[in-house]
Amino acid sequence: MVVAVERLVQHAVYHKTIRRTSTFMAHDEKGAQKGDTVRIVEARPLSKRKRWRVEEILTRGAAAIEDTAEIAAPGARR
Repeated sequence: MVVAVERLVQHAVYHKTIRRTSTFMAHDEKGAQKGDTVRIVEARPLSKRKRWRVEEILTRGAAAIEDTAEIAAPGARR
């Protein structure tokens, strides 16, 4: 599972707030799904790029709609 960690930083010269995202490969035994908020902790190397594991699922996200064929475009006929 890929976990995205988002943070806000301020530009050194222009002082604009910028959103930065870091991604981590994490081992998931808890069954987290897309959209969930999870807590990850550092772990021993589990694979070539996986150095984190999911400790707990903090909140469940809305279920992602995988099949976009069911969603009709605005103004489209069936």
